[in-house]
Amino acid sequence: MLGAAAAVSVITTVMIIISLFAPTFSFFQVVSVKEFFTTTKWAPLFKPARFGVWPIVVGTLWTSFIAILFAVPMGIGSAFYLSEYARPGVRKTIKPILELLAGIPTIVFGFFALSFVNPNLVKRYWPFGEVGAYSALGAGLVIGLMIMPIIASLSEDAMSAVPHSLREGAFAMGSSKREVCTKVVFPAAISGIVAAIVLAMSRAVGETMIAILASGQRPNISRNPGVGMQTMTGFIGSAGSGDLATGTIGYKTIFAVGAYLFVITLILNIISIRVVRKFRQVYE
Repeated sequence: MLGAAAAVSVITTVMIIISLFAPTFSFFQVVSVKEFFTTTKWAPLFKPARFGVWPIVVGTLWTSFIAILFAVPMGIGSAFYLSEYARPGVRKTIKPILELLAGIPTIVFGFFALSFVNPNLVKRYWPFGEVGAYSALGAGLVIGLMIMPIIASLSEDAMSAVPHSLREGAFAMGSSKREVCTKVVFPAAISGIVAAIVLAMSRAVGETMIAILASGQRPNISRNPGVGMQTMTGFIGSAGSGDLATGTIGYKTIFAVGAYLFVITLILNIISIRVVRKFRQVYE
């Protein structure tokens, strides 16, 4: 029974790969790999159809980069406070509230981005270029807010697992609280922190509802994140909920983009495993 429970994730992953392989293989029999990966026009559901995937890849990279840029310092800062500075009573109050934030449905975050962040923050304070009703910046900020509890909670667990003897030895040598946090606790907990960041990155790359509602549905390659962009998950969500006929090239495009997204998240997890193993060997 325990073996069967452990095998569920493996079987699920294999079934996902199988479900993606056949439509993706059929897609690339019609659309060349060169056109898919090297051209910059994305309009697979229009005539004439264009299959250059880079516009939605750029949209995904923008929202994910902004999310990580926002979430990492906020999450690690929260973890430092909860682990090293907060009183036990304060920690018992704040941490459950922080973890509750991770349980809010993403559709709620999407409406928050569309109705508050984009019109009241991005439009008013973004100084570079024009800002539309939809923006990759607004979507990225709210995705960052969504993944911040993941980084904070897992990083705090990693910091709390650092033996107190390391802290006491550093204090005995005259180190300040800041020096203990940055030069003792952080290096000792780095493997768990890196794992938390990569897990949050995978979550940001795969976010759908916030991207659909706040980032927009316009495939766009732009240096200005204040404009609307379409992400890979946004395309999958919008196209998959439409009236595409099964077996058409537009229908198979969903699976091709899904397979590409699957490969990206797989690479992120492989990097995470390698980095975590490397640092664990150092601090064990």
